[in-house]
Amino acid sequence: MSVGPKTKVGIVGCGKISDAYFLGCKAYEILEVVACADLDVERARVKAREQGVTGCSVDELFARADVEIVINLTIPQAHSAINERAMRAGKHVYCEKPFGLDVAEGQRILELSRSLNRRVGCAPDTFLGGGLQTARRLIDAGAIGRPVSAMGFMLCHGHESWHPAPEFYYKAGGGPMFDMGPYYLTALVTLLGPIRRISGVAQTTFAERTITSQPHAGQKITVEVPTHTMGTLEFHGGASASLTTSFDVWPYPLPRLLIFGTESTMEVPDPNTFKGPVRIRSNDGKTYDEVSLTHDESRGRGTGVADLAHALRSGRAHRASGELAQHVLEAMAAFETASKQGVYVNLTSAPARPAALPVGLAPNLLDD
Repeated sequence: MSVGPKTKVGIVGCGKISDAYFLGCKAYEILEVVACADLDVERARVKAREQGVTGCSVDELFARADVEIVINLTIPQAHSAINERAMRAGKHVYCEKPFGLDVAEGQRILELSRSLNRRVGCAPDTFLGGGLQTARRLIDAGAIGRPVSAMGFMLCHGHESWHPAPEFYYKAGGGPMFDMGPYYLTALVTLLGPIRRISGVAQTTFAERTITSQPHAGQKITVEVPTHTMGTLEFHGGASASLTTSFDVWPYPLPRLLIFGTESTMEVPDPNTFKGPVRIRSNDGKTYDEVSLTHDESRGRGTGVADLAHALRSGRAHRASGELAQHVLEAMAAFETASKQGVYVNLTSAPARPAALPVGLAPNLLDD
């Protein structure tokens, strides 16, 4: 099935994550990545040669009339500035998470997108994968009854042992909540609806980290953000949840995400993946049985960009929206505020759950 002329895309930021987007965008017939840019223009040209596109400066990419969507893969501290520059250049934007360093920054970008009539989207788009879409369909169909509560765990001992440039994970916009929290919170909002209020505890266990990965092994990192955050969430729909994200602990084989309902319990797959498995408590209560996925699990990074491209053509809302990302950003900030002030923090935003994907879509499509 042809989707018509391709939507041309430019990538800003040619770091480690860019390969996943180049690959993921190729899976969608509607998308064509035509250029990539980086502050280090030579880095962009090297990546461009690898991927068969044009490498250029950021200014040159924004000046291209054929680029309709910019994928912003810069470090968190640059997300807002690049989003703004891209929209002022007449482009729609899809940004890596987090949406901003703080709530005010994200809100400013949302307001700018409305005033310029430009669309803004944001990762993660893993909630559009086969695993989480199956979980969404089962919950909506009443497979576990009415959702009562949820538990989420993202536990590791930090990124300095494997990432080639891990310092930004410990600066503003980093830490386990801002780095990994978007996956869990977006999944929870997709499954349970918007969050009403949050309480939390946020701490920094190690004031300094030593990089053991190459090429910066031995370099010290001064930690500027909380690296162990835990708290409770209450949803407008009546359910509650607890969530722990940590760069400070040695992981234990806990489930990533559990949803407890009035009739049964569901184990949801890792929100940082597009795949399964999804498991539901058996009728005899003795086992948790894996259920067949109702949605395609071959999707990957770039799915949110393709959904945005389809939405631009049809006029419908795109699913990985700026409004959803802003709600997640507000929630992430609320954990630290609640910890510092010893209070519940009421969220001001309450976006609707993004529309579920129809069953039976071809892997290269996102419209019904």
